[in-house]
Amino acid sequence: MAIITKIEAQKKNTDRVNIYINDEFFMSVFTELVYTFNLKKGMEINKENLKSLLDDDMYIKAKNKALNILSKADQSEKKIKEKLSSDFEESTIEKVLDFLRNNKFIDDKLLAQKIVNTNINLNKCGKNKIKQNLYHKGIDSEDISHAISNIDSNVEFENAMYLAKKRYDRIKNEDKRKVYQKLSQHLAYKGFSYDTIKSVLNKILNFDEYEY
Repeated sequence: MAIITKIEAQKKNTDRVNIYINDEFFMSVFTELVYTFNLKKGMEINKENLKSLLDDDMYIKAKNKALNILSKADQSEKKIKEKLSSDFEESTIEKVLDFLRNNKFIDDKLLAQKIVNTNINLNKCGKNKIKQNLYHKGIDSEDISHAISNIDSNVEFENAMYLAKKRYDRIKNEDKRKVYQKLSQHLAYKGFSYDTIKSVLNKILNFDEYEY
């Protein structure tokens, strides 16, 4: 016979409780589900049926939370998992991720390409900066490599040229060595490689006796 022997509020998360059956931990759920299913200490229950009911409800809550997060901004699988991990079990999260994948709510390859396009066309970033941004968004290394490989080197060069000219107009009256240094630092911060920076600055300054 299965009897609920304790319903205990969690110390770190007051919205959740731990349920014990026959003095053994059974599962953790949101406090509101205790009231939804009228669960009480001393209640005799069918463990399998109760677990199925609670699992289904936790899945719905996890799915709704994930969809709410995605309604505000695109997310990678890793970030969705992180945002759900404090409230839901691993099995529930994996079930939600399956739903999101199957219904095209998450697609890391597509997200990586969107980030690349934004970084190239709007932010004028170089590959190194884009790699960093993709990593911080939770994109895995394989998808990062694939997305980066599609970047047109000519477009990247033109972006570096655009940024360098824009900054050069503000500092062109300074010492030429300082101009070279400041432009180099600016382009490095924006994620451009040594070779790209050197080529751009030599073209702008007509000047190649300084090493970056």
